[in-house]
Amino acid sequence: MAAEAPRTDLRDLVRKRRAQLRLSLRALASRCIDPKDPKAGSKWTFATLGNLETKTIKAPGVPELRALAAGLDLPLRLLQEAAGAQYLGIDTVWSDDHETRTMVHGYWELDPEDRAKIRAMIESWGSESRGEDTP
Repeated sequence: MAAEAPRTDLRDLVRKRRAQLRLSLRALASRCIDPKDPKAGSKWTFATLGNLETKTIKAPGVPELRALAAGLDLPLRLLQEAAGAQYLGIDTVWSDDHETRTMVHGYWELDPEDRAKIRAMIESWGSESRGEDTP
């Protein structure tokens, strides 16, 4: 049995967004300040960001993800979802209206029928929480 290739969701998100913003690693590092603790300064060095984009590093914590979200000008949830996928193999699955989400381990490895069942449950939960009748 072949070993699974490591996931690179967070790595890919950071690399793509940094390119979109046309930021160097040093410029991004200077922007990566946790909004909840700005006096602490940057939570990322340019070297660590470089390693994040090219190697396997230890999973970042919430303060580091908040700082990275600030530096990349992205919602925190996107960084959390990418980190969950890369480091834990957890995929975030959204309802069609993007009001309800759930996290499923290995969602994309499931067959299409099982993925459809999960999406139907999400749609059902979302409509119940909004007080709508389910079909």
